[in-house]
Amino acid sequence: MSEGTAAFTVPGVSKICGTPLIVVHGGPGACHEYLLPLTDLGPSTPLIFYDQIGNGQSTHLPEKAGDEAFWSVGLFRRELDNLITYLGLSERPIDVYGHSWGGMLAAVWAATPSSSTNLRRLVISNSLASMESWRVGIAVLRKKLPEDVQEVLDRAEEKKEFETPEYDAAVEVFYKRHLSLARPWPAKEVQAALDWFAKDSTTYGTMYGPSELYISGSLRDWTSIPILKNIRVPTLLLNGTEDEAQDVTMQPFFDHIEKVKWVTLDNAAHFSHVEQREKYMKHLRKFLAE
Repeated sequence: MSEGTAAFTVPGVSKICGTPLIVVHGGPGACHEYLLPLTDLGPSTPLIFYDQIGNGQSTHLPEKAGDEAFWSVGLFRRELDNLITYLGLSERPIDVYGHSWGGMLAAVWAATPSSSTNLRRLVISNSLASMESWRVGIAVLRKKLPEDVQEVLDRAEEKKEFETPEYDAAVEVFYKRHLSLARPWPAKEVQAALDWFAKDSTTYGTMYGPSELYISGSLRDWTSIPILKNIRVPTLLLNGTEDEAQDVTMQPFFDHIEKVKWVTLDNAAHFSHVEQREKYMKHLRKFLAE
């Protein structure tokens, strides 16, 4: 792509004989490592992992921090198109999996006919159909936090002071309840994502905000709901009962995608693929094999 280079890894790329699954990571900026448990699907499912522009092993552009016009959903959609073309997959069936922000991106890509003509199946995991519905779910979860934690969050937002130990500790309380239930905290997959946010917050800070609890970036008014009707392929929705991606924000996917199945996993949060790994992979493997 013209903006930089994107790193990707395709185990056994020269021997792809099944339908490849392209894995679109979350964040923006979490990078692919936290989704490596998906390798449980192999060897029957060829997997393609990549780091999106501005993240991980791909080109970093810290000088673009705050540039909302540059860091657009369209940028990442075009990047996915370029990856598919580069790998020579434009003329063969593919499956696409998106987690969190990756699910948002995958939904937009799948709803774009010029991009997704060869899409066979779509997986939207722990994601959101709109920021409006996401805020509704987050607000409900936030009200269940201890009062002193809520007070710290409120003060930080009022003063726009997010880089304090108190704020970090308050956010961690939320994350332990709704980002990942795996213990000891943090699981290596969670730490992998958090480490990348710490190394380079350009994309996450510009597009989302200082934490999952405060949306100030370019995605603040984002919605996919008007275009979801364009998704014609079988689609699997996955989330957890304790997920920050609450049912209210997954519901529009279910309401507007024609061929859709929805699985909510008990005792799981946003990293359902870690906390309920065996059950998660069972549902995913069955769907991809149908």
